[in-house]
Amino acid sequence: MKRALITGITGQDGSYLAELLLAKGYEVHGIVRRSSVCNTARIDHLLGEGGGLVLHYGDLTDPGRLVQLCGEVRPDEIYNLAAQSDVGASFDMPEYSGEVDALGAIRLLEAVRQSGIGRDVRFYQASTSELFGMASECPQRETTPFHPCSPYAVAKLYAYWAVRNYREAYGIFAANGILFNHESPRRGETFVTRKITRAAARIKLGLQDKLFLGNLDARRDWGFAGDFVEGMWRILQHDRPDDFVLATGETHTVREFLEAAFGRLGLDWRERVVHDPALERPLDAESLAGDPSKARRELGWEPKVKFADLVAMMVDADLELARRG
Repeated sequence: MKRALITGITGQDGSYLAELLLAKGYEVHGIVRRSSVCNTARIDHLLGEGGGLVLHYGDLTDPGRLVQLCGEVRPDEIYNLAAQSDVGASFDMPEYSGEVDALGAIRLLEAVRQSGIGRDVRFYQASTSELFGMASECPQRETTPFHPCSPYAVAKLYAYWAVRNYREAYGIFAANGILFNHESPRRGETFVTRKITRAAARIKLGLQDKLFLGNLDARRDWGFAGDFVEGMWRILQHDRPDDFVLATGETHTVREFLEAAFGRLGLDWRERVVHDPALERPLDAESLAGDPSKARRELGWEPKVKFADLVAMMVDADLELARRG
C-alpha cells in the first residue's frame, strides 16, 4: 500500500486530494497546525473509524518536525499544498507569505533530503498561475516567462525554482504543478468566486443586501478543484519528474462569473454589486489563461467540469448552506 503525506490537508485541495488517494487505496497522512480553533470541517468525514486518514501536528515553519515526520511516515508521495494562499492578503503580510510559501517549501525539501527518503519519494509542489502575472503571451504555458505581481506570487516563484534545483542537484523526483484557478463549494470564503456565490445565495434568501467587490474586469481560467487534484496525482505518476500547467484553456471575467452566479438564482447582479476601489490590489494580473496541452498529451489529463456547471454547483451548495443558517 502506498503512503502519501499531504501538507495543507484541511484546505480545499487537500480535502479533495485525500478523498482521491483514499479511493485509490493509499494510506494518507496529513500535516495540520495545532491551533485554538479546530479547522477540519472539510475532512471530518475522512477521520475516525473507517475514515482512513491519519493526522499529524506540524508546521512548515518548523524544520525539525518536518524531518521527524518524513522519517516516521516514510511516504511514497508528498504533496505540499500548504500556503498563505490569499493573493490580496499577501500585500498586507508579505514577510509571512514568504516565510510559509517560499521558505516552507525549502524546509520540506530539506526534510526529504535529511530524513534519507529523497531517492524513494515523489514530491509535488503546488505552484500557481500567479507566477505569470503580467504575462508576455496568452495563453500561458510551461515555457512562458514569469512576471509575478504579488508577494504571494514572488514567494511561490522561489518555491518553484527550489523544486527544480533540488531535482537537478539531488536527483529528487520533484515536480511543480502550475495550476490555474480551481474552485468548488469548499473554496475559502475570502476568494472572489466563493464570495460571489455565497453572497448571491444570501441575497436570494434576504439575508444580505449588497456585495462589495474590487476589479470586475480581471480575467481568469476557472476549473473544478476535484478535476485538478487528479492532475496533481497524475504528475507524480509520470515516468519522470517535470513541471505541468493544469488549466481549462477557457477564460471568464469576474463580471461573467457574477452574471452566471446571480443568473442561476434569477437575480440581476447589477442591482446588488457595488464596486469598491479599496478592494482592488496594488497590482493585479489582468488576464491569466492556461494552455494544458502538455498535461493532456503526456498525462492524459483534462478537466471534466465546465464553467457553467462549476458556478451552478457552487451556488446550489451555498444556497443550501444559507438555508441551514
